[in-house]
Amino acid sequence: MDDKSIKLENYLEKHYIHKSNWLRAAVLGANDGILSTASLAIGVAAASESRQTLIIATLAGLVAGALSMAAGEYVSVSSQSDLEKADIERERKQLKETPEYELLHLADIYEQRGLKKETALIVAKELTEKDALKAHIRDELGISDANEPKPIQAAFASGAAFTIGGLLPFLVALFIPLEIMEYSLYGFAILFLMMLGALSAYTGGSSILKAVLRITLWGTVAMGLTAFVGYLFNVNI
Repeated sequence: MDDKSIKLENYLEKHYIHKSNWLRAAVLGANDGILSTASLAIGVAAASESRQTLIIATLAGLVAGALSMAAGEYVSVSSQSDLEKADIERERKQLKETPEYELLHLADIYEQRGLKKETALIVAKELTEKDALKAHIRDELGISDANEPKPIQAAFASGAAFTIGGLLPFLVALFIPLEIMEYSLYGFAILFLMMLGALSAYTGGSSILKAVLRITLWGTVAMGLTAFVGYLFNVNI
């Protein structure tokens, strides 16, 4: 086979870092939606024999959790964005006031990464000539476009994912017989969590087995403790 006929795209590496922001928010939201809503439903089912009480409590937990998750994610990512913007402005100011020092600092970063002193200085000079601020943002601050915080996107993804995740145990609470409600909630919740873990691992290019085992273990612990609390405060409403 002629080497020239081999297409470059056959050798391009596949990376998943560009998915990190929305994938993290979506997985966290869906995981919390399933786990929080199922745990709440199990706790209420263990303490009550009323389906109406179970449905109202589960629905309230679902709505409150989705809004809380979206608001929390927005505030968190906005804070991160504000910090990054402040650092960028500080760097912009330093480049204007002490450009020689910033050049040497950038060269020192490259030298620490393995380049020879002379080579590091050449690279720093060339990148500074092209776009000094961008070079410092990327290599000194560690900020890249792939990791740029997007509060609205993160809040929507997290809130929507929580809602979708929370609807699954809510549907179980609606239709499954009360006699087997707690076991059904646990079984379905673990199944949903396993599916979520496998999907997130596949999407992110990581180990599916490890993700499934991790999410199953902690899901079992959370729902088990919630059921125990429900039994401790058992009341017939």
